[in-house]
Amino acid sequence: MEDIIFNILDYPILTVTTFLPLAGALIILLLRRAVLIRWFALATTITTLIVSLPVYKHFDKATYKMQFVEIYPWIPAWNIHYKVGVDGISVLFIFLVTILSILCVTVSWKVIQTKTKEFFISLLILETAMIGVFVSLNVFHFYLFWELTLIPMFLLIGAWGGSNRIYAAVKFVLFMLAGSVLMLVGIIVLYYAGGKTFDILELSRISYPEELQFWLFLAFFAAFAVKMPMFPIHTWLPDAHTEAPTAGSVILAGVLLKMGAYGFLRFSFPMFPHAVKVLFIPMLVLSVTAIIYGGYVTLMQTDMKRLIAYSSVSHMGFVTLGLFTLNQTGIEGGILQMINHGVITGALFLCIGMIYERTHTRMIEDYGGLSKTVPLFIVFFTVFTLAAIGLPGMNAFVGEFLIISGAFKANMIIAAFSIFGVVLGVTYMVWLYYRVALNEINSNTKSSLFDLDSREIATLVPLVMLVFLIGVQPEIVLSYMHASVEHLVEQIHTAVPLDPNRIYNSVNLFVEYVKELLWWG
Repeated sequence: MEDIIFNILDYPILTVTTFLPLAGALIILLLRRAVLIRWFALATTITTLIVSLPVYKHFDKATYKMQFVEIYPWIPAWNIHYKVGVDGISVLFIFLVTILSILCVTVSWKVIQTKTKEFFISLLILETAMIGVFVSLNVFHFYLFWELTLIPMFLLIGAWGGSNRIYAAVKFVLFMLAGSVLMLVGIIVLYYAGGKTFDILELSRISYPEELQFWLFLAFFAAFAVKMPMFPIHTWLPDAHTEAPTAGSVILAGVLLKMGAYGFLRFSFPMFPHAVKVLFIPMLVLSVTAIIYGGYVTLMQTDMKRLIAYSSVSHMGFVTLGLFTLNQTGIEGGILQMINHGVITGALFLCIGMIYERTHTRMIEDYGGLSKTVPLFIVFFTVFTLAAIGLPGMNAFVGEFLIISGAFKANMIIAAFSIFGVVLGVTYMVWLYYRVALNEINSNTKSSLFDLDSREIATLVPLVMLVFLIGVQPEIVLSYMHASVEHLVEQIHTAVPLDPNRIYNSVNLFVEYVKELLWWG
């Protein structure tokens, strides 16, 4: 219990924050009028944000311990407890989820005209699942929420997506399930290796056999790498983004991709430090490959949504590059860049969705001269484009600077290659901006264009504020994570790197745990 601080408030704030959207979804089941459904969904997401605010106000930034912890008996036969809490890392993602959920409701206000009830129910269930992932301190609990995110996202893509929505939705689920099955095997092996407990904090304190750590790392890596997604298992991402409705793309890019990187921080680093120290160079190489490959492929795209989708492969490569530097500067940069990517890429998908509602085309060649036809839209698009390329004074600059600084401490050659990714990022975003905003006006879409209304402006303004606030005062975000990241780095560096030659002799040890798995229950 020395690693936790129990809830200091008079009510279970994390439980309420987690399940309030689900309660709202159940109430929406009873509503019939579309206008009431929209307003109630908006009220639910706003209330969820308001309810969560005391967490940030009363959060103790000086400690790495889990805070606002709640523990209740759940399944005694399996030694499973309902246990939730937040530290300086997970608390940031709760804020990101609650903000983006509100904006997903507002951006869907007019565009969703069919099955309105089912859409907003799916969106609210997804919000509960995402918050649940970040507050879970029990592996069983974590896995349930991890898998729960698949169902509403599958529905958002498959029911309200584009012409190839079924293909994209099925592909998304198949990729996710393939990784999750391997993680499930790893979870159950971890259960036995850790003394038959699912408690994440207890499992993090146990020193596992060094050879076993290698196989457990790979089992969890399968799920985390697919979710991010890491190169070369990223191919589901462009299809899912292209076919998803705007709200689905925002949630997918803004939060779901971050769950994979969060998994490395919550499981791989504290539980399998020996394996991490063996594999950190291959992970850095994979990250730089994703950065450069993602940048080059992005340059070739003719569809705006696919362009932003492929850019996420490059941006998430920067995230894993920062995390696997295994130093405080790089890890803090990686976490900050996860927040930044959620803000910027979410905003770009919102902008593309708004212009698509008017023209019903995402092809870049169908646009041009938008600075003259929709100047207010271009003001917002300019801000988010400059943020995406890492302009100083905006949020992404700080994250990229910390990541590259940390990378030079870890491996100078790999860090030098990562700079090519920065150059490519500037190139594809400026090239996109020129063709959309500054090129000649396209007569085919000119007649259908009109500028942003008050609802759309209200949707984008909070993200503009975050871009500049984090860019000018990054310590607002970084101050939450300092203590937690410092403790995480200490856990990693107390471990001795595993001798690779011993890995080949560790198969039997892993098989013994798998045998117990087959007889489990």
